[in-house]
Parts: sequence; structure tokens; C-alpha cells
Amino acid sequence: MEQKTLDWPKDAERLDQLHSGDLVLFSGFIYTARDAAHQRLVKQLERGEPTPFEIRNSAIYYAGPSPCPPGRVSGSIGPTTSGRMDAYKEAMLKAGMKVMIGKGACMPELRVLCQTYGGVYLAATGGVAALSAGCVKAAELIAWEDLGAEAVRRLLVENMPLVVINDVYGRDYYEEVMEGHA
Repeated sequence: MEQKTLDWPKDAERLDQLHSGDLVLFSGFIYTARDAAHQRLVKQLERGEPTPFEIRNSAIYYAGPSPCPPGRVSGSIGPTTSGRMDAYKEAMLKAGMKVMIGKGACMPELRVLCQTYGGVYLAATGGVAALSAGCVKAAELIAWEDLGAEAVRRLLVENMPLVVINDVYGRDYYEEVMEGHA
């Protein structure tokens, strides 16, 4: 296991330097989107309509921040179960999304999708939503305010600690740990 840094989107061409099991301090811009937002994004892509943000080279965090306390940039923001977005991952990767951030295992096919489209899946630690909020330096609503906490937001994060689960080489850290190879 190696610790690496990623400055997004500047380091979009460095995803091939990440390997399953690596620790990553992620800085830069990410978008929050959960189930309902993904459904809307994919429908727009299918219809050939513009999306509320550029999908190409995007990093998407499967999260919805809690209400923002006075004087803070963001409320607590913990990852949701990534498998809930499995139905949308291929369309999003095909459209150019490069980084998925969430928690838990995803569909087995994600290994091949990451390899095919050059994307990675990074895991955030569940249960430390307040800690993750401390990494958020700026936040703005981008789309679908009607979704409440699940609306799409653009976050500027600094040194968000993540673990590479699926890399561009088709490796899956969860499987490697279960098989005793990690």
C-alpha cells in the first residue's frame, strides 16, 4: 500500500499511477450525486441533452451533505452505498466520468468497466461524515435543488482520505483482501 496525492482535475492523466489498495489524499473538485441525480443525468445523456456539469473527466462522490450549520461550508457528508449507482456506472463512464467515490462493494463488472473506460473507484470511510466535511473548502448547488440533500453540488475538497478499490488495471481491492492477496 502506497500513499499518493491526486489534484483533480489537473491529475486526470495520472489515474494509471493508482493501484488497488493505495491510499489517496484527494484534492480538487468533485460533484455529489446519488440515485435520483444519476437517474436524471443518464436520461439527459440518453436524450443527447447537456448535463448540468461536464461529465468528461469528472469525479463524482456518492453522497448528499446534511444541512450546513451556520458559519460552515458544508454539513456532514458521508458516502452512500456505491452499489446503488451500479445501474448508471457504465453510461457515466462511457460519457467520460473518471472517478467514483463512495463506500462498499460494487457490481463485479465494475472491474472491466474501469479498465475499459480508464476510471477508478475510490472508497471513503463510512461513519466519519463530520471528518469528511472538514475536507470541504467550498460548496455550491449545481442542479436539482428539488432533490434536497441529494441535489448535485460542486465541492472543492482538500486532502480527502480515500482508498483505491478498483483501478484502471481491472483490480479490485475488496476481492484481493478476501482472497488474502492484499
